[in-house]
Amino acid sequence: MTGTKQKLGWIGVGRMGYQMAERLLKAGHDVSIWNRTKAKAEPLAKLGGKLVDNPADLAGVDVLFTIVSAGPDLEEVYFGDNGIVTKAESGNLGALPKIFVDCSTIAVEDSARIGARLKERGVAFVSAPVSGNALVIKAGKLSAVVSGPEAAAKQVMPLIEVFAPKGVSYVGDGELARICKIAHNVMLGVVIENLIEITLLANKMGVPRHAFLSFMNNSVMGSMFTAYKTPALVNLDWKTTFTPELLRKDLDLGLDLGREWDVPMPVTSITRDVLQGHIGRAATKPNAKEIIANDFAQMMETMAELAGMKLVSENKNVSTGLDS
Repeated sequence: MTGTKQKLGWIGVGRMGYQMAERLLKAGHDVSIWNRTKAKAEPLAKLGGKLVDNPADLAGVDVLFTIVSAGPDLEEVYFGDNGIVTKAESGNLGALPKIFVDCSTIAVEDSARIGARLKERGVAFVSAPVSGNALVIKAGKLSAVVSGPEAAAKQVMPLIEVFAPKGVSYVGDGELARICKIAHNVMLGVVIENLIEITLLANKMGVPRHAFLSFMNNSVMGSMFTAYKTPALVNLDWKTTFTPELLRKDLDLGLDLGREWDVPMPVTSITRDVLQGHIGRAATKPNAKEIIANDFAQMMETMAELAGMKLVSENKNVSTGLDS
């Protein structure tokens, strides 16, 4: 695959953003990059990425991509003191990019407010949150959901497909992609909680975790998600793919929508309480900061304690399922 002559801007090279930008660079695209901690982006320069010192330095690109933690972070890089829009309006920059594409998971109201502010300035705002993690990106199985002005969305979808080759779904105008991603992450929380519960039940009754999860992954109930979380649950490997606090944020976003639209979400509510219990329990541990920075699946250890179990790694070489 070869890149186009379009100049792309990229803001945010965390666990997800780094590899997404990397795939664009490896496909031959012209990508200029800003990250709050510049050192994290420096390896991308070896692939042709052009590192800049401020978000405002990305003025002049054709399409600007962002992936940050939350709505306030997105507003800061767009409209903060050194934001690209702020600097453009102060006369210190040229024209703004005509299309802003945001891949973050943020609140619907935050997205709508940001989109309205950009529209006033003649900029199309496309929401393109993604499904997966760094392992999924590496395996070429990331997917995305897209909403926004149809012409702009269709224009950038081929670019999104470079880092989300599993599939890019356009669901309509406005904030519909945000709703889809919040619903997606609510299911993420509910599934990991239930998967932990049933794995602990089987394990306490004598079934090795690797054997039980092999059965589940081969059954009609198995999924890409249950497969790639299997090594973590078997070997207690809590290398971070998604933190408990980020999952809590997304469950809260889902519950807020449920209340606003009068949709009962009792299972989500219970899952949120269990997750909060894990976060609260971590606060009592000597290594509290480490636990909260670890993967959300470490909730399994908290649930095991409540079940009177002391987990140990099974030290099994189990597949993530991402290489098939």
